[in-house]
This record gives sequence, C-alpha cells and structure tokens, in this order.
Amino acid sequence: MMNKKLTRLLLILGLLLIPLGSVHAQSPGGDIVLFGKNYTLKEGETENGNIAVFGGNIEIQKDAEVFGSIAIFGGNISLAEGTNIEGDIALFGSNLTIDGSVQGDIVVFGGQVELTSNAVVDGNIATFGGQVSQAPGAEISGELTNNQVPDFGQPPDVPAVPDVPNVPDVPNVPNVPDVPNPNIEVNSNPILSFMWAVLRAFIVAGIAMLLSLFLQPQLERAGNVIARQPISAGAFGLLTVVVAPFALVIMTLTIILFPVAIVLALAIALAWLFGVIALGQEIGNRFTAAINQTWAPVLTIGFGTLFLMLIVNLMNLIPCVGWIPSFLVTLVGIGAALTTWFGTRYPPGYLPPVSSQDEVEVLPPAS
Repeated sequence: MMNKKLTRLLLILGLLLIPLGSVHAQSPGGDIVLFGKNYTLKEGETENGNIAVFGGNIEIQKDAEVFGSIAIFGGNISLAEGTNIEGDIALFGSNLTIDGSVQGDIVVFGGQVELTSNAVVDGNIATFGGQVSQAPGAEISGELTNNQVPDFGQPPDVPAVPDVPNVPDVPNVPNVPDVPNPNIEVNSNPILSFMWAVLRAFIVAGIAMLLSLFLQPQLERAGNVIARQPISAGAFGLLTVVVAPFALVIMTLTIILFPVAIVLALAIALAWLFGVIALGQEIGNRFTAAINQTWAPVLTIGFGTLFLMLIVNLMNLIPCVGWIPSFLVTLVGIGAALTTWFGTRYPPGYLPPVSSQDEVEVLPPAS
C-alpha cells in the first residue's frame, strides 16, 4: 500500500515541476514554482494550485487554505492554527510543523515532521531517513511508516541446550555430490538507494554543464532531433540496443577484434551520456521559455539534465515498472546521438529548423 502512495507522490512531484504552461509565481491562478525564495500565504487567503519551492521556506498563516499538493527541497514548512491543506506534501531534506489539518499523504526524505496538539492528518505519513514527533492530541487517520534501518542492538541470550543422549553409530552413507546453495540473499536499503539516485543525478548534471562549454551547438542539434523526431530516434536506439550485444560478443571472442569491441562499448556509453544531456538541454530550454526567462546556457543545460535524471532515477526505485522511463530515455538518447554523429550533422531526411535571421535567396525568373 505504501509503495502505491509513494508512487503517486512522486508522480505528483513530476507534474509539479514539468511546465505544461506558464508558471505564475505567487499567483492564485496557477501552480507556484520558486527557486531560492520564500513563499507566504497570508491569513485567511486561499491558494488553488500546487506549490513547489527549492531552497526556500513556506509559511501558511492562520486560517489559510491550499487546494493542491506541496513539494519543498531544503527548506521549512509551517502550517499555522486553522490552516487546511487539501493535497499531498513531499519533503526532501526539509522540516514540517503542522498546527492545522492536512487532507492528504505526507512523504519525508531526510527531514522531520512535528505534529502539535491541534494537528490533524487525514492520510498516511511515510518517512525515509526522517522522524515524526507527535504531541498528545494530534490525530493521524492513516498509517505512520518509518522506513529506517533497524537497530537490533545486542543479540538476545540463547538458553543453554540440555545434554543430548549418545546417538548410536550410523552406517556409512555413500558420498553425495555437492549441490550449489540455492539461497539468494538480497539486501536493499531504501535510504541508500535514494541518496545514490540523487548523487547520480548531480554527477550527470555536472558533466552536462562542463560539456555545454565546448559542445553547445552539437547538443542543440541532437536536442532538435529528439524534439522533432522522438520516435525515429527511439527506433534507432532500440536497434542499437538489440544488435550491439551480439556484435560485442562476437568481437570479444575474436582476439583481433577485441580492441574494436572496447571502442564500440565506450562509444555506446558516450552516446547515452550525450543523448541524455541533449534531452536535458531541451527540457531546460522549454522550462525557461515557460517562465519567460533567459538563463545562461550552462545553467539551462545543468537544470534540465538534473531534473531529468532526478525523475528517471527516482522512478527507477519503483518495483517492476520503474525501469520503463529509464529505458525509454536510453533509447531516445542513444538514437539521437548516433543518428547525428554526436551532433555533428543532421540525420538523412531531417529538415533542420529555419532561423528567422536566415535569408532566403530569390532566384530571378527564367528567360
């Protein structure tokens, strides 16, 4: 049940951050997305939309209401007395103080939740590396799940085994061949998995910002192909993923072609990285266009790649179906990188976008 709740909250977070239209910062008419700023909903006011704050604080003053979900990264949320939140709340390295009511689920990744005596949570609370303190009188209608690494402490005392009577000699048994041990041990720590997913996203975003200083035109060319021909790029990427393993196996078995196999494997890995960064640049460009701002290319590419990798890596933590977004991004990225030869040319049959500054040469009429 909690996996379904966590999946729904992550999807809500993704919808919060993907700009489907114009983003109105601190406007009751649409969703709110703030970077490095604080958000305050004044006493008695109502917000009909989702709220996402990066590196800032959220204050919901007395008797104010929010009809939407809230997501915060690295900040604090305070819900004053009489407040009402009709939506889910997601905390990432943040703290939450509730003195009102929340009609939804709360998920915490590395933070703290404080429930005062007036707090009412009509939903579930799930923590991953966080803590929940509940004052007397606070109400939680759903489940409270603390996904912490258990501390087993000292092992319990084992009672002494009574003396066993002597067992009579058993006749010799023929030797039985060794059977491999079928036991499979699987150790999974959700906190470490989440931290590793976030770290991978920041690493790829850092590489993207570095490449933007040298390969920005090539990244733009590959990004245009992804935006205009995603199906063709994905189909070529699927063909590469299917054929490449067989080619690598054949080359590996041949001593002479073994160096070629290493080069081919490295080229595929670089194609994935180049394609992911190109897709991240496209996301960053659309985000800045949605909020009517102009950022430096290095910041646009870094933000877009970080957002893409965060969503893909967090979705990858969902059992059974979490690999699908990562697989689709891999196919499109590899296909776009290889069809454009790492952005050095457009694929055959592709009509590149025409700039408004391009001059169209008018031919004189034939005599």
